[in-house]
Amino acid sequence: MECAAKGRGTRCLGPPRKRCGRCGAVSYCSASHQISHWKEHREECERLEQQMKRLDLLNDFPFSFSVESTLQISEKQESRCSFLSRRGIHLAGMWACECSCGASVTSFGNSRFESDTWNLSNILCPCHEPSSPIAKQLCSWKDYYEWRCIPLQSPVSLLLHWPLTIYHAIQITGLGSLTSEIRKLRIHYLGPEKELLQLAVFGELRAMFSGVLLQIELIGPAVPHHRDGEKIDLHSYARCIEQDCNCKCKNENISCGVGARTSSVVTLQLHRGYYHERFIDVSKDSLPHLVIAPNAGVAAYASWLPTIELIKKINVPAVFSDYCEEACHLATCCINTVTSQPPRLPIQLNPFRQPMVVEDSALHLPCYSNCFLFAM
Repeated sequence: MECAAKGRGTRCLGPPRKRCGRCGAVSYCSASHQISHWKEHREECERLEQQMKRLDLLNDFPFSFSVESTLQISEKQESRCSFLSRRGIHLAGMWACECSCGASVTSFGNSRFESDTWNLSNILCPCHEPSSPIAKQLCSWKDYYEWRCIPLQSPVSLLLHWPLTIYHAIQITGLGSLTSEIRKLRIHYLGPEKELLQLAVFGELRAMFSGVLLQIELIGPAVPHHRDGEKIDLHSYARCIEQDCNCKCKNENISCGVGARTSSVVTLQLHRGYYHERFIDVSKDSLPHLVIAPNAGVAAYASWLPTIELIKKINVPAVFSDYCEEACHLATCCINTVTSQPPRLPIQLNPFRQPMVVEDSALHLPCYSNCFLFAM
């Protein structure tokens, strides 16, 4: 937590212990900084006050570890590191970047995958085909866990929020009905970072869209130069740690290479650069069915401006997510300035947000990866 007036004049006098008495979402190091910041803060104060009233909804998850991963981390009684350590997955494979002491995206590229293993027993992870197809649309983590027969103490949702957010985006944009009619669904995925160390989790989309080839183009500046253009075919699911599990009987989970043949249900291809720079190369002769930008930070990066203009021009559904409702509000304001249009879908809570709070948020509002989303 930082003083909300930091960098806007005089130097901070100490830690930010004085919270705004109205919204309670921001803190200040001193009364003088709070007074000097009021002209700016008063425009957002009432909005943040309303957002703070929804704290219980944000922290509402069905898991046995929910209090531990939300309130206790927020109040620094627990940390991401201790949470992961207690489950034997701290710094392990795909979990390595889920805490501040873990791997950064700059380490992506040292091997084909950081890991394609859950580092969990087969009881706790979806390492095999589902026992039945989806009978009705999945609307919550509880729905997903029941369908995949996973107990609610399993932490796999901490990684599965990436593919489940794609699933949810497909449903809310009305593309879900198309999956029964088409054989290939083309998705442009903008700004991947941490996901680049967790690519195996996208294999779970095979279970949710059986019989459909999902072609996902991941485009962003975090993709390493030497992996630009690389294709990754996911033939199976991320594996458990049990040596005698059926998931070990599958062939190699991925095949890589710029010219690799596509034979899987989920195909990922990596592209380095910004979307507006790479769009012609990536789309070739076919527009995407969906553009998705997880944790986009539209209001924070000027590089989004030409990308927003491009998305408006191609006129395909585009879903953006962010860590908190306020970030989505600022994003929609920026997009409205460019497009002169309201969101295609209003800001809404993502039922498949990551169920572990972000540590050291800039606001007293709890922040979660892929927490809120909207569409243009």
